[in-house]
Amino acid sequence: MTMGGVFAANMTGNTVLAGIALARFDWLDARHHLSPLIAFFIGAMLSRLLLRLTKSPRPGLIAEAAILAIVGFLPIGKEPQVLILALAMGIQASAITHFAQSAVSTVVVTSTLARTADAALDRLWPGDTENMPAVANGRLLALSWAGYFVGAVAGALMLKVVAWPLLVPAALLLLLLT
Repeated sequence: MTMGGVFAANMTGNTVLAGIALARFDWLDARHHLSPLIAFFIGAMLSRLLLRLTKSPRPGLIAEAAILAIVGFLPIGKEPQVLILALAMGIQASAITHFAQSAVSTVVVTSTLARTADAALDRLWPGDTENMPAVANGRLLALSWAGYFVGAVAGALMLKVVAWPLLVPAALLLLLLT
């Protein structure tokens, strides 16, 4: 979700745009970009706390699913919705950092695509990779990126036909946790 160039899950974009706004002394625009960064950070800290207390990503992901399910029903504007969703993305980013013994980012497309490219080249041109960082699971990374892409397309399509599109990922998340 985005609101006037402020992103719920793209912290790189928010960071760059906040920096540009600060350089221009545009305090209001800077605040709009810094706020989701703070919400994301708090969500990631909350998720890490839940991981420490429970030793499982499950409670954090259940919290994220609840946030996604509820936010569309709250009588609030777009900016608070973006902040709440940024909090949920922070929870997710910290809750799932490894899958199938591989480091996987569930909210950052750029690094996933770059690691997929690394794995593809290593597979196409096997050679001296001894001094190179290991790419743990190229197929998992490729599937992760494909999932982002399919999710974006599905999300855009759902906006046209579903009154509360965030209920769908919330339900899918809960379904995957069972």
